This record gives sequence, C-alpha cells and structure tokens, in this order.
Amino acid sequence: MEQLKLPAASHAEGTVKLPGSKSISNRTLLLAALATGVTEIRDLLVSDDTSRMLEALQLLGVKLEKLADTDWRVTGCSGNFPNKNAELFLGNAGTAFRPLTAALALSGGHYTLSGVPRMHERPIGDLVDALRQIGANIEYLGNEGFPPLKISPANIDVSKPIKIRGDVSSQFLTALLMALPLTKQKATIEVVGELISKPYIEITLNLMEQFGVFPEVRFEFEGFSFPDKSHVYVSPGIIYVEGDASSASYFLAAGAIAAKRGNSVTVIGASLFSIQGDINFVYEIQKMGAVIVETDVNSIKIAAPEDKLKAIDLDCNHIPDAAMTLAIMALFADGTTTLRNIASWRVKETDRIAAMATELRKVGAIVVEGADYIKITPPAKLTPNAVIDTYDDHRMAMCFSLVSLGGVPIAINDPKCVAKTFPNYFEEFAKIVS
Repeated sequence: MEQLKLPAASHAEGTVKLPGSKSISNRTLLLAALATGVTEIRDLLVSDDTSRMLEALQLLGVKLEKLADTDWRVTGCSGNFPNKNAELFLGNAGTAFRPLTAALALSGGHYTLSGVPRMHERPIGDLVDALRQIGANIEYLGNEGFPPLKISPANIDVSKPIKIRGDVSSQFLTALLMALPLTKQKATIEVVGELISKPYIEITLNLMEQFGVFPEVRFEFEGFSFPDKSHVYVSPGIIYVEGDASSASYFLAAGAIAAKRGNSVTVIGASLFSIQGDINFVYEIQKMGAVIVETDVNSIKIAAPEDKLKAIDLDCNHIPDAAMTLAIMALFADGTTTLRNIASWRVKETDRIAAMATELRKVGAIVVEGADYIKITPPAKLTPNAVIDTYDDHRMAMCFSLVSLGGVPIAINDPKCVAKTFPNYFEEFAKIVS
C-alpha cells in the first residue's frame, strides 16, 4: 500500500484555491442532462466522483463537450435518456449512484448499476422502497437493500404520497426530489422521521430552482409537493460551481490551529454566502476560538487564537461532512469535544464514527463513540509517527493531515484516495504548512 509521510509542522500561512463542490458538481451534471437546452457548467470539480457521473451520462447517450479542464457543455435530453440499455459502474460515488437510481427508475429502460465493494455495502433500501411505492421495477443483484441494482421499465403512478425515511441519508430524498419532475405529474413526498443533513437538501432545492423547478416545501422539510404538471427542467444557460465548503474546512482548520502571531490562511472559493451548509463550519470554529480575519464574496481568511482552542459540544446535523474536521481540531482543544447527531457518518465511504475513533486513538486521544456521537479528549502530547489507515475515504486522509500541525510526523496510508474530491490536496496542504 502506498504511504505518504508528512513531516512535523507547527505553522500555517498562505492562500489556497478550492476545487468545485462535489455535491453541487454531480447534481448540476444530472440536472443539465435532464433539462431542455444546452448548459455550460463552469468550475466543475475534477475528481473520481465527477468522472463516474460523466461516464454514466455518456453511456446514457447525453452529449457532453469538454471546453476546459473544469468547464463542460451539456446538451440536455429533455428528461428522456436516449440510451435505454446501459451497464453503469459508479465506483464509490454516492452522489452519482443514488440520484441516477431514481432518475433511471423513471426512465423506461433496462439498466444495471454497480460500484466498488464498499458501494455494495452502503444501504440504498430506503430509496428503493420509496421508488417501489410508485411502481418502479428495481431488483437487488446481491444483498437485499444494497447495490448492485437492476432497473427495468415500469408503469409509474405518483397519485399517492410517497413516503421516504429521512434519518439514514439525505441523498435518498435528494434522489427522489430530482427525479420526480420526470413523471410530469402532480406528486407529494412525505419524510418519515427526522431528516438528517438538511443542508444538502437545501443545495438540491437551490439547484432545482436554477433549472426552473420549484417544489413546495412543508415546514422543516417534513414534506414536498409538485402541485402541477408544469415542473420540467430548463437549462439556465451558464452555471458556476461553488468551491467545495467541506474541502475548505481542512484549510480553515489549519489556520485556526497554527496561523499565529499575525499570520493567517486565506481560502479562495469559500464564501459565507455559500449555498452549502458546511460553510457554517466557520461559525463553529469561531466558537472554539478561531479568528475570522476577513471575508468577502469569494474568500475567507482565518487565524488562530492567542491561547488554545476551546472544546465544544455540538449538534452537527447542519455540517455533516465538515464535522469530521472538528474531530481532529478536538486534538488541539482544551477539554473534551462532543460531536452529536452524526449517524450519517455510519453509511458514508466507510463507517466514519468507527474509523475516526480508531485512528484518533493511534495519536493518543481518549475516544468514546456511540450510535450517533463521538467524544474526544486530547492527549497531553500527540503520539508521533502514527500510521493512519484511511479506509478508501478521502475525508479521513485529508482530516488526519492536520495532526502534523501538532509538531509530530504522521504517515497516511493510501493517500491517493483523496482523488474522490481533491486530487491535489496534499500538494496544496504542503504549500501552507511548515
């Protein structure tokens, strides 16, 4: 296994430009493909996940033209994929697998969807159950409730409310929301249980509105409705992908940990006006003592406090991915940090609660984990030369790079897993730390 050794560091300073948001990139690609008209997408993320979506759309017959490394022209198919027979391999890209499952279930074709072994361990039963309520013909080709899937033509009936669980993954609701306009019928969704990761639903709704579809939203996302038959996607012409707010968290954290004595870290592509919920990470690290030096419409500048960071006790439903970065910052805080309402970590690229607990213990932390929470007490001194397993999870690799700022060398196994969202992450990280 490839391994990257990061030297001990204690100082952070400089400027980083973010790649595009994964969540926005893959949603935008699918909506552009389903829309009527031609869409030019600017600043699209270049990563494994977006590559899987682009490959899938090409196999489905969507016309794609690469204009530059991060710019694409997509000719929409007006809600009707030209290719009605396709075998799609989607790697470990949940932001491609879940929405495509729903869209293809309503597309009247024969499709198989598969991925890497970890994708076949990630539950999709709640989405399939919701789609079967309206007549979708979906079969499991392996274990019940998990990919791979076989989708066949079906008679779709959305006359009754569609019930879908909200407490496992917001991607299931996102997939259903994005697909329902393909029916060109009135439809209603009822969310069962508390909806987790609500900010990702806000991203979905924002992007759907940019493509001309405006679902009605019931209080606190308890339900959604498409009240008439006019809900069809129309290209907005040109659309820009925001910088990835989750990726911003690592550099913002670096500034909060180690940009002292008048220094700061500037993150370009991050904005407090972002449609991404993870941008609220800025306010949470402010509670820990981080100093917001300056912000504008496309950048945030962060510095460390004069004293130690402070531990926090936080409900993380509003920042599900960026909350992982808080777990590493807990190593540099005074006291025990508790991160709550993170059950969604269990069904991500790996079981992130278990993985985070295991790897934090390697650097000396005292960790207590529960079904939907983690408590972290930092050691008096970090353990040097820990070898961190990353579980083929890009965020584990990026998070644990920050440990080196505690003045200890650290080794990261399988560092190339960051290609999922940020292929040159370690090069950018090296530019700002010393």
